[in-house]
Amino acid sequence: MKYGMNLLLWTSDVTEADFGILENLKEWGYDGVEIPCFNMEAANFKALGARLDELELGRTAVTVCPPEANPISPDEKVRKFAVDHLKKAVEMCAIAGATHLAGPIHSTLGEFSGQGRTDDEWNRCKDVLSEVGDHARENNVTLTVEYLNRFECYFLNCAEDAGRFCREVDHSHVKTMYDTFHANIEEKSITEAVKACADQLVHVHISENDRSTPGEGGVNWDESFAALKEVGYDGWLMIEAFGLALPDLAAATRIWRRMFPSEEHLACEGLKFMKSRWEG
Repeated sequence: MKYGMNLLLWTSDVTEADFGILENLKEWGYDGVEIPCFNMEAANFKALGARLDELELGRTAVTVCPPEANPISPDEKVRKFAVDHLKKAVEMCAIAGATHLAGPIHSTLGEFSGQGRTDDEWNRCKDVLSEVGDHARENNVTLTVEYLNRFECYFLNCAEDAGRFCREVDHSHVKTMYDTFHANIEEKSITEAVKACADQLVHVHISENDRSTPGEGGVNWDESFAALKEVGYDGWLMIEAFGLALPDLAAATRIWRRMFPSEEHLACEGLKFMKSRWEG
């Protein structure tokens, strides 16, 4: 098992000024990090990859699709831009040495049609991610589709649908992931949810129900870890937590008050918790 920390707790654009965070995470015992892939400056990703290599830290990445690059849009030009946007993100991953590009790469975060997804949207997204998947394969990056809760998107809201979507795309480098925060809202059974996507599962976000320190909230962790072990999961357990350090991100993730004593507390206690539950 590999234990990681999403850098969005501190920054949405990792530069050399943030390298001290990487050093702290290494000292605290992490195996790797998840890199925000929003501001796609190749030089920054090259420098970041080099520093992570020096620290012997693994890495994945996370991104989103802005409204002008929505993979399910009826506008062909928007979908073309979505392909270009995601291909560029894949290239940043390759430059930094990230193995997975995770996130709601199926549709635009927070954009709603007023109804559930349509068959046309489903098929448009399959076409977009299949094309980007070819580029990802060439760059040794796996696209990792993340389903979100109903308040953040309408296209993919549960593990069963995420698994089925990836099976239909049927691409070696288009897979799905599991996030304990979204599952806590959407799933009737954690065990059945994990089983429903197990054959496509390549990544896990460890996130408390209030987005703060794992183990200090209300997620059913016993069942969550037991289910992952039952299906033989052996990839990243990546903490994803949000605070008030980044106003735009705090607004997007609906964080209105401080939920933890400090970022160090969250990172250190979260790592201890994951190891105690997985290895204990």
